[in-house]
Amino acid sequence: MMQRIANGIARTALSLVAGALLSTLPDGAALARGVSPYLPLNLSPEVERNIERVLILADKPVMTRPIAAATVLDALPKACKADPVLCERVRRYLSTYMHSFVITHGSAEGALTKDVTKSIPNRRGLATDSPWQVAAGAFFQPSSYALLSLGGIAYDGDTQPTGSLLSAGFEYAQLDVGWRDHWLSPMTDSSMLISSNAPSMASVTLSNYTPITGWGIHYEAFLAEMSRADHIQTSDGPTSGHPRLAGLHASIEPVSGWSLGVNRLMQYGGGERGGQSLGDVFDAFFRPSRFDNQDANLDVDAEFGNQLASFTSSFLFPGPTPFAVYFEYAGEDTSKSDSTRLGNAALSLGVHFPRLWRGVDLTYEVSDWQNAWYVNGIYLDGLRNSGRALGHWGGDARLPDDGVGGQSHMLRVGFEPQTGGLLEVRYRTLANETYSTVDYQRAHELTLGYSRPWQALFVGTELDIGRDVFGDDFGRLSAFVRFADTGARTLSAGIPEPSTNDAPADLFVDAGINAARVRKDILNSTEVVTSGVAFTAHLGIGVRRGVSHRNDLGARLELDEFDGEPFLAVRALDYRYRFPGDSFALTAFLGAARYDLGTAAYGYYAGVGGQWRDLIRGWDLCADLRYGDKLARDRLLPGEPQGQRPDSFFDILSATLYLSRRL
Repeated sequence: MMQRIANGIARTALSLVAGALLSTLPDGAALARGVSPYLPLNLSPEVERNIERVLILADKPVMTRPIAAATVLDALPKACKADPVLCERVRRYLSTYMHSFVITHGSAEGALTKDVTKSIPNRRGLATDSPWQVAAGAFFQPSSYALLSLGGIAYDGDTQPTGSLLSAGFEYAQLDVGWRDHWLSPMTDSSMLISSNAPSMASVTLSNYTPITGWGIHYEAFLAEMSRADHIQTSDGPTSGHPRLAGLHASIEPVSGWSLGVNRLMQYGGGERGGQSLGDVFDAFFRPSRFDNQDANLDVDAEFGNQLASFTSSFLFPGPTPFAVYFEYAGEDTSKSDSTRLGNAALSLGVHFPRLWRGVDLTYEVSDWQNAWYVNGIYLDGLRNSGRALGHWGGDARLPDDGVGGQSHMLRVGFEPQTGGLLEVRYRTLANETYSTVDYQRAHELTLGYSRPWQALFVGTELDIGRDVFGDDFGRLSAFVRFADTGARTLSAGIPEPSTNDAPADLFVDAGINAARVRKDILNSTEVVTSGVAFTAHLGIGVRRGVSHRNDLGARLELDEFDGEPFLAVRALDYRYRFPGDSFALTAFLGAARYDLGTAAYGYYAGVGGQWRDLIRGWDLCADLRYGDKLARDRLLPGEPQGQRPDSFFDILSATLYLSRRL
């Protein structure tokens, strides 16, 4: 079902792109805004931190990165009502982008290192043993509809022209040719499909920065060339070459503060595998289980290549303490030979408080993924560029050919002392699954950083220490200077005013009981076992905001136990309709679920329900009918029964009665 929605969003986006182009050329082109430069991605943390804060205050979800400067400029008027000091700082920084020629950023870093070498997450291949790194960016804009950006990153062992690209077009269709970053996720510390973890690739990208229609449609389509791979499989044996990478993002933002997106990534071609036609790309895109993934009726040459997909959502809570909650549900494969189901899944959750209390911000993110990520039967080097995992940094925390599942956590706290500057503490931890033949250990990484503005620069130091999955210690102490003119003597943005959004918004907790049964398809569909009905406790926590007179949207996290095993569900879309009088409401929801069975099973999650509102003031009585559909896991643990297929499926039907308390 979600895959059908995804294909519909993608088709709609493509048709609207074509419509926008036809309606604006040639006469309409003069009425549209021109191209926009992009803001640095993971190069100017102090500035990027303020940018993310402005977008949350302006009710603008972030679904992809890098962020166009015009997007932030459009968000400033609304953000200024909540935090005028922060607004003025970001406006000062963006003013440098208003010139026809300007140096946008620059940095230099020197470091002392010790012990083992380890890849640093999201730093484009930078390792802990690199004693230096430099980066810079500038652009020249001779016309509103043309822009030349020049940029680069260099460190010990590599030099990349990241940020060097030629842009042409306008706000609804900007064409970028060059080394443009791609980050297809609302997560800030990881992205399962593609992030800044690996070196940038040369690509051709078409995207928009101004939403199309009242549905707020955004799109991004690109074609890139990956680094040379030496183990590409064909029916005639291995070949070497440069695989191609095609990507597509489409999202909608029909109401302020909530966005839903879909992403696809396709790795194909390279060496003797040659190039596929546009028709082949579309066949693989819309029918991946037939043309892309493993099929007994296809030989290795008939398969298109390697394909991944994800669904993402972002919800912004506009209360006195605004925050963002966001999700990513991704698949490395299809499941049950069905193009509508994601296989070898991953679920990521995040929450970001841009100002938890005075001078403090907090971000927490967790990702959990099944086996087979970043490895492939055709591309034996995996989904990697220059040896680094293209998506989540956890793909580098293991042997490259070991497709073991894992789970990562990231907690980041920023503090702005009254004496000025920014003190940031970040902790990452990762544990690979135990079924691997490699004896991995839990990895830990602690980062302590301090930076302080000085004229148009930020100067500071950063310490990285920890232990990797092989049990080896690492350490890196660096000092840096970064150019970014914000016009501030301190980083502190003062005390923000209360939110000016008048729409009703609720934070709530749920507690109750559910009756459920589990349908188990372990080895094959002819030997299905259904458990008896069991009664267990139900807990939940969620957020909700009004989007019209009687309609609300929100997001929710639910915890249950079915057949003795933990169950976690995410409502990425949590809709409520309030009847006249506001005493009764109907709900419908859609998301993903994780069923912990030694190794987790993943699948779609949906349901409907009703509410008797304010049964007691502030308390709602709720009843839901919920369904976890074909939650799948591979049988990988020692002693598990084996059959013709490697995966097992679980369907969970639950009726839940609970009280919901608005906080």
